[in-house]
Amino acid sequence: MELMLEQMPIVIRSLNVGFLQTLKLFAVTLLGAVPLGLVIAFGSMSRFRPLSYVTKVIVWIIRGTPLMIQLLIIYYFPGLVLKNPIWGGGETGRFLAASVSFIFNYACYFSEIYRGGIQSVPVGQEEAGLVLGMTRSQIFFRVTLLQMIKRIVPPMSNEIITLVKDTSLARIIALQEIIWAGQAFMKGSQGISGAIWPLFFTAVYYLIFSGLLTVLLGRLERKLDYFR
Repeated sequence: MELMLEQMPIVIRSLNVGFLQTLKLFAVTLLGAVPLGLVIAFGSMSRFRPLSYVTKVIVWIIRGTPLMIQLLIIYYFPGLVLKNPIWGGGETGRFLAASVSFIFNYACYFSEIYRGGIQSVPVGQEEAGLVLGMTRSQIFFRVTLLQMIKRIVPPMSNEIITLVKDTSLARIIALQEIIWAGQAFMKGSQGISGAIWPLFFTAVYYLIFSGLLTVLLGRLERKLDYFR
């Protein structure tokens, strides 16, 4: 116990650095995937059949394969196959590759949520808007979008909470997120070796972060109750 207390400041500092990397990956993924998912949803619902078909095939591939494989392919394929290591080296390159992988993966999942939300709005409301002289873009932003947001908050909340935990997959390409930092003390890091207890602290970080997000998303869902 005394040794653990001596090691605690070193472990906490390392976990804080790893958790900051986790937070950055989480935030970048959301900022990129939320708007991109809407674009992909429009592509899959397009009346132009080739675009709709190609988009649906891409979404099927991304949703049907593990994110871990996508991470490995996106990070290693340019350098090993194309002989063009576009990501560069070091932590920055790994973070960039992980960000691209996560954004595209989650955008495909979000696109299906968006599509379901848009299609769940009764067609009669669009027809009523057209009768009133509204354009299709006005109908979407003033009528459909508001109702869609209410419908998609619960499934989007689930995906966002899942994203918190999925960020740990980035360690497969050696991105030094929080689990990487915690596991390093098992192998030997900063003079500490064979210590498993830091991994329990990583779980606490995830629990607190997920708990805060659950509360915030729950409040958002309650504020959107005006459509009930």
